[in-house]
Amino acid sequence: MRLFRRRYSPLKVALAGAVFVIFLFILQKDVGNKDPSEEPWLKNIVQGKDQVLDLMLGAVNNIRDSMPKLQIRAPVRQEEPLPSTRSCLPGVYTAAELRPLMERPPQDPASPGADGKAFKKDQWTPEEMKEKERGYEKHCFNAFASDRISLQRALGPDSRPPECIDQKFKRCPPLPTTSVVIVFHNEAWSTLLRTVYSVLHASPALLLKEIILVDDASTDEYLKDELDRYVEQLQIVRVVRQEERKGLITARLLGASVASGEVLTFLDAHCEYPPPPGGPQGAGVRGGEVVSTQWPTLPCVPGECFHGWLEPLLSRIAEEPTAVVSPDIATIDLNTFEFSKPIQNGKQHSRGNFDWSLTFGWEVVPPWERQRRKDETFPIKSPTFAGGLFAISRSYFEHIGSYDDQMEIWGGENVEMSFRVWQCGGQVEIIPCSVVGHVFRSKSPHTFPKGTQVISRNLVRLAEVWMDDYKEIFYRRNQQAAQMAREKTYGDITDRRKLREQLHCKNFTWYLQTIYPEMFVPDLTPTFYGAIKNEGTKSCLDVGENNHGGKPLIMYPCHGMGGNQYFEYTSQRELRHNIGKELCLRAGSGSAELGDCQYRGKPGRVPANEEWDLVQDRLIKNPASGTCLTARGKHPAMVPCDPTDPHQLWSFT
Repeated sequence: MRLFRRRYSPLKVALAGAVFVIFLFILQKDVGNKDPSEEPWLKNIVQGKDQVLDLMLGAVNNIRDSMPKLQIRAPVRQEEPLPSTRSCLPGVYTAAELRPLMERPPQDPASPGADGKAFKKDQWTPEEMKEKERGYEKHCFNAFASDRISLQRALGPDSRPPECIDQKFKRCPPLPTTSVVIVFHNEAWSTLLRTVYSVLHASPALLLKEIILVDDASTDEYLKDELDRYVEQLQIVRVVRQEERKGLITARLLGASVASGEVLTFLDAHCEYPPPPGGPQGAGVRGGEVVSTQWPTLPCVPGECFHGWLEPLLSRIAEEPTAVVSPDIATIDLNTFEFSKPIQNGKQHSRGNFDWSLTFGWEVVPPWERQRRKDETFPIKSPTFAGGLFAISRSYFEHIGSYDDQMEIWGGENVEMSFRVWQCGGQVEIIPCSVVGHVFRSKSPHTFPKGTQVISRNLVRLAEVWMDDYKEIFYRRNQQAAQMAREKTYGDITDRRKLREQLHCKNFTWYLQTIYPEMFVPDLTPTFYGAIKNEGTKSCLDVGENNHGGKPLIMYPCHGMGGNQYFEYTSQRELRHNIGKELCLRAGSGSAELGDCQYRGKPGRVPANEEWDLVQDRLIKNPASGTCLTARGKHPAMVPCDPTDPHQLWSFT
């Protein structure tokens, strides 16, 4: 028993085993040289020698495996899984590989609008003036000029920053192919086809799978059989049609359903953008009447693609398949069709944002985002995107829920997709090296088949699905939307809420804190909100038309639609008019006006001239000056407080 209890080192045991194996080998050799018939006992050994050897080798292997591992072994090289994408070569694409499908014909530098220059005409005949006026009336831009500019005009030399011009694109992963989808409704022949030729001339044949023109039930005859016959010569261009006008969202879904490219690139005739500077801002005074609280998204016609516009978009998607990327949008003048070209030394870029009426807008890229980007080839992270021009992986488009197909016509779909992409793990970006020009119209030449209330309905759908409790901030600013939410007349959103759950999307608090921390969040439950009615005039405090700060206020009949008559009395004792901008009521020496709110959150403080007391006797008092707001006179002003004066008595309605 002591023999078995005694411990032997693994090395000694292994040596003993090796000696025994050698002994058996010698024995095997000796036995093998003899005739087994001579010695019967040797016959049994010969027959069993293979079994004995197998047993001993197994024992040695077990001893070896049980020995302590005194060294960390080098990792065994694992075979890498084969990529699921198509095979690719090392290096970068050459200029020859990225040649366009069609070369531009020779250009006449003296022709109208050549090289992206402005169309000019000094003398007009009466017939030409009538044609020009008809063009403005039908299309809301100078169709006379567009019709005289070549459909295949060049835009001059590549004037993008040097790093954009010199940018190289890796073959691995390969750049994906794309289907370009262009939605139109009663567009001018020249602008529509100039867009098509622009894509054909500026897009590599290797990457451009097809151009799909989606007709949203146009009624102009030249956009029917004549257009079909014309595009037949363009090889990869085809037209698909909606028999009934259903709007941008349904038309895009139709285009996506027939597309075969790996990426969907949308360039359509209804891209959204906010009211231009000086344009309408909610409800208020315009021509003596009350206007809508929600300005409809304004359509723009197709534009023209600049040098190298497509490769940067596709390269970013190849690098990050969950990126939804937009080009840098250049302006084509609606009167002269002059193309606003990019400049060599870069520019101050803008990114998309939104206000609490859920209207899309633009803002300057903040300093921290500028510092993150090393040069112009780096994408710009954007809280929202305009939605008219963008590219997205077709598989990701389907995975992320494409569009809410219960939204109607257009309006709000770009903000909805922005929230959804960010909250569900994707990212929204602008690619500065990709430049596309668009003609921005100041008003829409088209009507909404179901009226502009479809915009409010669309916005309610996005608020109910993606904004959590923050939707109440929006509803306070849009009474029509608030009524739809109360009456639940916005349609079934079960599938969209289920999508949010299936994709494990983050909440709206995360979006505000992580993606858009610069956004000022009003009080979820302000002390008072609504219109401020004056006892003496029986009218309401109104910011007036186009008041972005610095203008006096007016008194106007109460209309109950919010907009220019919407104010909030905050927990910081401010009176905020925060529809499109964060504007605060300020007390001056005898005057009362709106200005940019100085308080942007803690640890800041509200300045004395923006702080107000709403006292029990219904006065609106500025404690610092000791004066009160009155409606007596041409404009609301600050006067010594008098609780007996009905023009100083106010109430929220």
